[in-house]
Amino acid sequence: MGYTISEMAKILGISPSALRYYDKEGLLPYVERTKGGRRIFTDRDYEALMVIDCLKKSGLSIKEIKAFIEMSQKGDISIGERLELFCKRREMIQRQMEEAKAALALLDYKCWYYETAQAAGTEDIVRRMPIEEVPSVHRKAREMLEIGHRKDGLL
Repeated sequence: MGYTISEMAKILGISPSALRYYDKEGLLPYVERTKGGRRIFTDRDYEALMVIDCLKKSGLSIKEIKAFIEMSQKGDISIGERLELFCKRREMIQRQMEEAKAALALLDYKCWYYETAQAAGTEDIVRRMPIEEVPSVHRKAREMLEIGHRKDGLL
């Protein structure tokens, strides 16, 4: 089945101008056109656009995504290159997720910290609280705030 640019944009949740931009930048080499020049998107184009979106969300630039598209156009000879690209992106996203989890844990701790301080009317109650009295879910974050727990070997 074929989809117009407006239909595909709606399916993807992006603007038709974004699809035109992708096409102009060479990211959609397989999109067919009608005799009148209108783009007709297929299920295969949808799959390609989902991969483009994934690569974009993983931090690749349009130029880097275009390089991937060009690799894909080479066929089976570029499978190894494409595998390497996706493995590297996956590793990078996994690192970012770990960093985000650590940031979230610290934010959770600080929310608890200030809620507790506000209820007590002072931060002193939380600052002086022994680690054993800190809720277990927040202990690791609190420890991360103590310089003695650095893991980079600087201490």
